[in-house]
Amino acid sequence: MRSSHEGRVPVLRLICLTAAALVIHGYHLGVEDGEIYVPGARRLLHPHLYPFAPQFFLAQTHLSIFSSILAWTARLTHLSMDWTMFAWYVVSLFGLLVAGWLFAVACFSSSRARWTAIMVLTAVLAMPVADTALLLIDPYLTARSFSTPLTLFALASFLERRYARTVAAMLVMAAIHPLMVVYLLALIGITLVAERRKKLMPNPVAVPVSALAIGIMPAGFHLAPATGPYREVLFSRDYFFLYNWTWYHWLGLLGPLAILAFFWKANLRGTRPAFRRISFALIPFGLVSILVAGILCSSPEFEMFLRLQPLRSFHVITLAFVILFAGILGEYLAKDRPWVIAALCLPLAVGMFIVARATYPNSPQIELPSATSSNPWVNALLWIRSNTPRDAVFAVDSRYFRDPIGDSHGFRALSERSALADYYKDSGVVALFPTLAPEWKQMTNATYGLNHFTLKQFQYLRTEYPRISWTVIHGPAPNGMDCPYQRQSYSVCRMPPLPPGATALQQ
Repeated sequence: MRSSHEGRVPVLRLICLTAAALVIHGYHLGVEDGEIYVPGARRLLHPHLYPFAPQFFLAQTHLSIFSSILAWTARLTHLSMDWTMFAWYVVSLFGLLVAGWLFAVACFSSSRARWTAIMVLTAVLAMPVADTALLLIDPYLTARSFSTPLTLFALASFLERRYARTVAAMLVMAAIHPLMVVYLLALIGITLVAERRKKLMPNPVAVPVSALAIGIMPAGFHLAPATGPYREVLFSRDYFFLYNWTWYHWLGLLGPLAILAFFWKANLRGTRPAFRRISFALIPFGLVSILVAGILCSSPEFEMFLRLQPLRSFHVITLAFVILFAGILGEYLAKDRPWVIAALCLPLAVGMFIVARATYPNSPQIELPSATSSNPWVNALLWIRSNTPRDAVFAVDSRYFRDPIGDSHGFRALSERSALADYYKDSGVVALFPTLAPEWKQMTNATYGLNHFTLKQFQYLRTEYPRISWTVIHGPAPNGMDCPYQRQSYSVCRMPPLPPGATALQQ
């Protein structure tokens, strides 16, 4: 039996590691998927925001209580939404490290292994997961910021056979991120099947897990090839299709599974029974995920099922693998050589810091809420937030996410204003909700190349979408445009009036 002090969480040390993680990986408000999650929270707090085309973020966020948590917190604390999101991001980092510690305690009896595991995890938190377009944890706040700590916490509780705590964590996780909890359910199900083969007796967590799995099974899927704009969306995500993966992507899938097979078979020092238990369960879990992904991309008839993204299961596989692998390295390499832990973690941390700066080179490492920024695109969005009507509708080049100066900051997330759909991030929502594809395609075509529009093209755009009242142009505005903001290569302009005799094509 373990002594009582072994189960205690070293809170002060984990707070220090949380600060280190924040410095290493940074924080960026409203970048990447934040363009989908942040507007949902802002609209719950201020319902008058985003009166135009909110379906491109509400379609996804209405399935989760994530936005409600942020809005409720902002009301309770009287913090702005920007500060609320930063505070929750720091809490989520701390929560992940606490959950990682509990997982390490469940798997290792050696303190040396546990601390190596948690320190390596801190150093590589923002590492990519094979070619799944996921990071272990994003340097911005999304629903995954909450579901990832809950995943580790539920898994640690399950390995400790604290089944009530496991089910409670999964219920909360299902309410926050229904898709990610499916993979955790599958992993726990595989573990239960393996255990029942050894001893034929009912497991107290089996029934609740099965009930939860049935309750969140997706509906509305059918066998048919993707067509039209939805097919364009689907095939723009090459990571959905295993035949697009290169050898090093496959190494990212199969390499950890091979090492986990060794962990399962070997009698390794400093480990507890849960170490071999989870090492074994992760192997068929990963292989089944690869098999399902291969089947789904094997025929056009399965294309409507590709949005299930079975290889997202490697998020939990990679997360667990990092902790297990780092713990074993620490146990065997750092015995009588404590400096080895620092020698292992410091290069990883420095490397990840360099990657973080290269990913967001035009923005501060930690973007605290402020009225100004060193990023010119962000400055334009903050000006829009303070100087345009809240019901304003903007036209922005639909490919603006590929502008390197912007560092992937989302227009809606920072400006708090409505806009026509963008090509890259809104298509992520369309990939999950195919009925939005025709409208997405029409909007993104209408604003493609907007930074180089002439005055007549802006007038024609106004005939297509009469509700558009403002636009943002990267570069000089054409003559005849009223642009109260022209700084740092960005122009924020009022849309020109319709030419005499012109009528709107849409209402």
